[in-house]
Amino acid sequence: MTKQKCFQGKAVALAVALLSGSALASVPALTVSGNQILSGGEATSFAGNSFFWSNTGWGQEKMYNASVVKWLKDDWGSSIVRVAIGADESGSYIDDPEANLERAYKVIDAAIDNDMYVIIDFHTHHGEDKQAAAITFFQTMANRYGDNNNVIYEIYNEPLAVSWSDVIKPYAQNVIDAIRAIDSDNLIVVGTPNWSQDVDVASQDPIEGSNIAYSLHFYAGTHGQYLRNKASTALNNGVALMVTEWGAVNADGDGDVASDSVDAWMDFLKTNNISNANWAVSDKDEGASIINSGASAEGNWSASDLTDSGTYVKSIISNWGTSVDASSDESSDTSSDSSDQASDSDTSTSDDSAASSSSVTCEHVITSTWQGGFQGAIRITNNGDSTVNGWNVNWSYSDGTTISQSWGATLSGAYSATNLSWNATIAPQQTVEVGFIGSGDGSASAVTGDVCN
Repeated sequence: MTKQKCFQGKAVALAVALLSGSALASVPALTVSGNQILSGGEATSFAGNSFFWSNTGWGQEKMYNASVVKWLKDDWGSSIVRVAIGADESGSYIDDPEANLERAYKVIDAAIDNDMYVIIDFHTHHGEDKQAAAITFFQTMANRYGDNNNVIYEIYNEPLAVSWSDVIKPYAQNVIDAIRAIDSDNLIVVGTPNWSQDVDVASQDPIEGSNIAYSLHFYAGTHGQYLRNKASTALNNGVALMVTEWGAVNADGDGDVASDSVDAWMDFLKTNNISNANWAVSDKDEGASIINSGASAEGNWSASDLTDSGTYVKSIISNWGTSVDASSDESSDTSSDSSDQASDSDTSTSDDSAASSSSVTCEHVITSTWQGGFQGAIRITNNGDSTVNGWNVNWSYSDGTTISQSWGATLSGAYSATNLSWNATIAPQQTVEVGFIGSGDGSASAVTGDVCN
C-alpha cells in the first residue's frame, strides 16, 4: 500500500478507537531476514491451527466463527490460525464468493481481536488457472486488512507436479505485485511444487522482493527425514519457510497419529524457528480432524470431544512456549481478561499433589473423568526468572491406577516422565504439560523431580 494510504487508514482506525474509548491493538510485524521469519525483529516461531476448506456445503464451514478462534487462543494457547478459503470444486470462492468471504472475515476479525496471527490462504491446487480470481481475492483482503500486522497472505496452497520457474513463480509474481500495490510489507507465503514439498527447488530460483517465505507441508504418517532434508537445503540456500499446513496422520488425512514422526518434526520446527498450523479444525470423520463428529461448532470442547490427533496436537500447541506480544495497553488487558476467562472455564481439578521449589511448580491434575477412567496431566510451571533446560518428573498412584496412553513426554515405570527434545526448554512464566489417559480414580502422590525439588 502507498505510505499515504497506509497512514490515512491507520489514522482513521486510531481515531475510531480513541472515540470508542479503546486503544488500537497491534501485534509485532513479521519480517523476513535471510532464512528466518522475525516477529518484532526477533527470530521465533508460533504454533496454531488451520481451518478446513471453507467451501459451502462441505460441512466444516460451521467452524468459521469467532467463538472457535477465541477457544483456540484461550484453551489451546494457539497464536496463529489459518483460513483455508477453498478455490477448487463445488461451493468454493469461485462459485460462492460472498459466503466464503463472509466466513473468512469472521475468523480474520476474531484473530485480530485476540492478538493472533492469521494466514489468509487461497486454498487451491490449480492457482495458475485461477490467477485473475486470486488477484481479485487478495486485492480485497489487502484493502480490508493491509494495515494489520496480524495478516499473512498465502497465495497458493498446494501446487501439483508443475514447474516452479515456468508456472508457479510467474503466477506468484503477478499476485504479489497486486498485493504490494496495496500492502507494501505484510508477509507473503508462496506454495511450492508437489503439494508444497519442493521447497528446495524454489530456493534455487527465489522470488525477488521483501518479506517473502515459502510453504512447506507435511503429514507425519507419510513424510519423514527425506522431506526435512529438502527443507534443510532450502534453509541453507537462504530462504525462509513456514509450515502453513501439517497433519499428525497420513497424507490422505486419515490414519492413526504417528507420534514418533510428529515429535521428530516438532523438534525440527522448533530448532529452525518455523511457525506452523495443524490441519484441521474439523469434525469430519477422518484422522486429521481435531474434534469428534458432533462436537460443538463453537468451541468449549472437553477432553472427550477431542480426537486422538486433537489430543496430541493440543499438547504440542499448549507447550510450544511462545506467544504473540501485543503492543497496546488494551491488548494486555484483553490478554489478562482472556486468562481469567480461561481459568474460569477450565474443567480441570487440581489434587493436593503439587510440589514446588523456589521457582518451579509441578502438579498432577485431572482434567476430565468418566466411568472407570480419566484424562490427566502433569503441569510443570516455571515461576522463576531463569530458563529450565531439561526436566524429569515422577509420581505414583495409591489406588492401583494405571496409565494406558500418554503424550508430551517419554513415560517409563510407574511413573516417570522425561522431556522430549522439542519441549525440553521451559521459559520463565511458561508451563509444559504432559497428558495421559488413566484407568482408575487417579489418586496420585506428590510430583517430584529434578526441577520440582
